[in-house]
Amino acid sequence: MEKMWAGRFQKALDKKADDFNSSIRFDCRMYAQDIQGSIAHAAMLAKQGILTVADKELITDGLLGILEDLNGGKLAFDENAEDIHMFIESELTKRIGDAGKRLHTARSRNDQVAVDIRLYLRDEAKTVVDLLKDLIKTVVDKAEETADVIAPAYTHLQRAQPIAFGHQLMAYAEMFLRDIKRVDNAVANMNESPLGSCALAGTTYPTDREFTAKALGFNNPTYNSIDGVSDRDFCVELLSAFALIMTHLSRFSEEIILWSSWEFKFVELDDSYTTGSSIMPQKKNPDMAELVRGKTGRVYGDLIATLTMLKGLPLAYNKDMQEDKESIFDALDTVKMCLEVFAPMVATMKVLKENTYRSAQKGFINATDLADYLTKKGMPFRTAYKTVGQLVAECIEKNTVLDDLPLADYKKHSELFTEDLYEEISLETCVGKRNSFGGASSDSVRMQVKAMRERI
Repeated sequence: MEKMWAGRFQKALDKKADDFNSSIRFDCRMYAQDIQGSIAHAAMLAKQGILTVADKELITDGLLGILEDLNGGKLAFDENAEDIHMFIESELTKRIGDAGKRLHTARSRNDQVAVDIRLYLRDEAKTVVDLLKDLIKTVVDKAEETADVIAPAYTHLQRAQPIAFGHQLMAYAEMFLRDIKRVDNAVANMNESPLGSCALAGTTYPTDREFTAKALGFNNPTYNSIDGVSDRDFCVELLSAFALIMTHLSRFSEEIILWSSWEFKFVELDDSYTTGSSIMPQKKNPDMAELVRGKTGRVYGDLIATLTMLKGLPLAYNKDMQEDKESIFDALDTVKMCLEVFAPMVATMKVLKENTYRSAQKGFINATDLADYLTKKGMPFRTAYKTVGQLVAECIEKNTVLDDLPLADYKKHSELFTEDLYEEISLETCVGKRNSFGGASSDSVRMQVKAMRERI
């Protein structure tokens, strides 16, 4: 395929250099957006009298035909094409003749690719948001299902306080809701049209950038033509949002991996989302969660690669910026793949409430409630804290727990202790009384569930 820019050159591009330069293998996924942008551009050119109405109609019909053939598999991408823009323009010219050559009037590939990637990422971001909403709904349903399941919560991976298991799940629902806001914010920031910026300096033609911006669903055209073609902040913002999505998925994965181990055995993953061993017949491995955890580093790498690529670039467009697509596309594909498998994995996950309860009975996780018991009877909290610490040490020495320590032993430490302490430090009471806003009680979890369903 002859290069569109071949007139200036006496020699053909070296084959290896041509392959190195080409981006058709990865930017071909933007074909629909490239055609969408070209149709809007042709309409604007005709409106401004730069193109005839007849040429505009030929171009539009030709582009729609190419779109239909690509969608239907009747037309294959030419691997010898330099990029998706040149492929479509070349195919259009083959089909409609000279009118196809007029499409690129008052446009450069610099603003063309800038508009294509914004349109593509805007479309794909909606899919990510929808997948996040599906995951939140799944997590919320599981939280409601386990609102009455008592479990230990941890700090420093040490048992800390008793909670409703659903409370821990709702923490992830909050993270994923923030992720939606970040993706939406990145989309809002990118929703300006660079089309008409041309190579970097605008054009001498009487174009109407407001027209194309509106036709493509942008809020407005970009205000500076140099920034219009050289800005990739929106890629970084979206990659940052993707990296945080993966952070949250990875933290959740880590907990699921721990919870499903024999050391915890809080949950059992469905057979559909686990694998076995080639040598150990007893194994049931949480491979999906482990893969999500592993792929998080990949998305981080995409973010860092893009930041590094941009950090030393002078204005305006540089070929380095072609590297933005493989990174953002890889991150996008990875996030979507992880979200698609994560939601059903959580939905089919069985919480083993007997095991979570037994674990909550150990580790003195009702110690804070015992200190609060003394505080409510008038003892300063720090004194109560020290008193309970001494009681915990005594229990460890006697190989018992606070629930089973005789009242007489309690009274050696303070006369404020009475028989009612045992009710106060029962797991059901400890969890049930944590009804502060956003607290860990069953009732609070149900309130959080209701609120989250309204918020999404």
